[in-house]
Amino acid sequence: MTKTLDLITVGRSSVDLYGAQVGGRLEDMASFEKYIGGSPTNMAAGTARLGLKSALLTRVGDEHMGRFIREQLAAEGVNTQGVITDPERLTALVLLGIRDEEQFPLIFYRENCADMALSEGDVDEDFIASSRSVVATGTHLSNPRTEAAVLKALELARKHGAQTALDIDYRPNLWGLSGHGDGENRFIASDAVTQKLQSTLHLFDLIVGTEEEFHIAGGSTNTIEALRAVRKVSSATLVCKRGADGAVAFTGDIPDSLDDGESGPGFPIEVFNVLGAGDGFMSGLLKGWLDGEDWPTALTYANACGALAVSRHGCAPAYPSWTELQFFLERGVLRPDLRNDEILEQVHWATNRKGDWPTMRVFAFDHRMQLEEMDGATPEKIGAFKELCLDACQQVAQGRNGYGLLCDRRLGRDALYKAAGTGLWIGRPVELPGSRPLEFEPEIGPDCGGLSEWPLEHVVKCLCFYHPDDTEKERKMQEARVKRLYAAARRNRLEFLFEVIPSKVGPVDDMTTATIIRRFYEIGVYPDWWKLEPMKTDAGWSNAVNAIEENDPHTRGIVVLGLDAPQEELAASFKSAAKFDLVKGFAVGRTIFGEVARQWLTDKIDDETAVAEMAQRYSQLCEIWDTSSAEAKWPANKG
Repeated sequence: MTKTLDLITVGRSSVDLYGAQVGGRLEDMASFEKYIGGSPTNMAAGTARLGLKSALLTRVGDEHMGRFIREQLAAEGVNTQGVITDPERLTALVLLGIRDEEQFPLIFYRENCADMALSEGDVDEDFIASSRSVVATGTHLSNPRTEAAVLKALELARKHGAQTALDIDYRPNLWGLSGHGDGENRFIASDAVTQKLQSTLHLFDLIVGTEEEFHIAGGSTNTIEALRAVRKVSSATLVCKRGADGAVAFTGDIPDSLDDGESGPGFPIEVFNVLGAGDGFMSGLLKGWLDGEDWPTALTYANACGALAVSRHGCAPAYPSWTELQFFLERGVLRPDLRNDEILEQVHWATNRKGDWPTMRVFAFDHRMQLEEMDGATPEKIGAFKELCLDACQQVAQGRNGYGLLCDRRLGRDALYKAAGTGLWIGRPVELPGSRPLEFEPEIGPDCGGLSEWPLEHVVKCLCFYHPDDTEKERKMQEARVKRLYAAARRNRLEFLFEVIPSKVGPVDDMTTATIIRRFYEIGVYPDWWKLEPMKTDAGWSNAVNAIEENDPHTRGIVVLGLDAPQEELAASFKSAAKFDLVKGFAVGRTIFGEVARQWLTDKIDDETAVAEMAQRYSQLCEIWDTSSAEAKWPANKG
């Protein structure tokens, strides 16, 4: 069978609820961040970020948390064929906290959980045969049912010529050796656990663990003796993790000193969070191992991934992309607290964003002031009209990728909430309409703390009337507010769309927008998206695109705004903008809904007519953009 996968990880899959507050007891945590968790799940995501074709074999519950894991894995690029939905059991949960550099309290909620119901019947031979390797973790050897599933997967892997690896992943309380409140404990000696592990070690080509984990596998608290005991029953390459001292690999006999093993360079960084660091390390190691790199190179990848992991909050979200790992290895450590390295964190954020939006056809009905000024408008009627806008948007999108909307909460709450989970790109404004200097809607708050209430799929959209010729006082005031908003968006893991319209406040030329773009990058604002007014010349577009690309090679791109222009005028602006690859599409509103809203708010047309008319106009704009984009690319394709 053709090997379509690089690795399949087998075992635990849970939802990590990470205490958002740092430096206190778990008892005092007031809120939690939600991530995927469990060593095999983390490794599947970590290796996918590094470019490997990974898959996971596990069970999750038939509920929200199980769907969360499945959706997150798919977003990371992990094959979910082996993620089985258990109709009876709940997805496992883990509560974790960061108290200080040495204390990381955690509680496993795993009583009769879904992943511990994994059985031999869940292991499909064709699925295992499709992978170059199978990676197991020790926890699933602790129960006869899950052990049988792991052993079957390993036997099938060896039958079909795949390599096998074990992350010992020793958690004493998951072997029933200590109580629920002892999740932080990493070592309790147990002859029974040692015997169980040693009965399987001969099945692996690679075995990885900390010194304590090799102590349990080898039955000795002397690391060299433990490694030699493992070597007696396994010819696998043994990789021993040594914390700040890096890691060493042994392919043959175990020498008298750990220092005599093969090693890669370590990284002098500040430890912020050790939870999940081993899975990050393993992700880097597997990347090097499966790519056929020598052990010093593989260990360099592993050490770097581990260093990045211990520097950030969370487990899987902390792991680097391949682009980020290369950047880190080439540039090196500039400051030990990596999470505060702004350039590194920008690369991390930008290369690990979820979703792919190569084309953006956005129906913008986030307008508030313009609708409020229309005859017949009331907050209730505007809200109902925005639901019709959503209906029109969905009618055109038909569930396809590349379509989206802009909608506010103050007047469009019901439409905004109904759009959740539909697959549409969702942008949501924060600015007080028409404000200059920039002010935020009351729900956002002066500290932008209101963003903590936003779903992660919502994109923060901010319109700023800004011009390079503004007075210094005006510029600094607006820049400070945009920086505050941008920082809050990042802290809350929300993407940021920045819209600038200089033409409303001053004269513009071919350099005006480019100058504004460079200024905001200069003060540390890196939008995921730019929303720009149509340029009058190709030179204007070229200057703007260059200003973005020279500062942020990983930006999502640009969408063109409409400014209530007639369709013919928009068609001309689309044709000009589509020449530039960084321009991904449009975000247009009043051209689509303006006249319809005026008629509907005064009861001249009914709901069905309003939806049909807006859908037609929106569809026409989509067709105009798609045609313009295709024509712009056609000369290159023809050549």
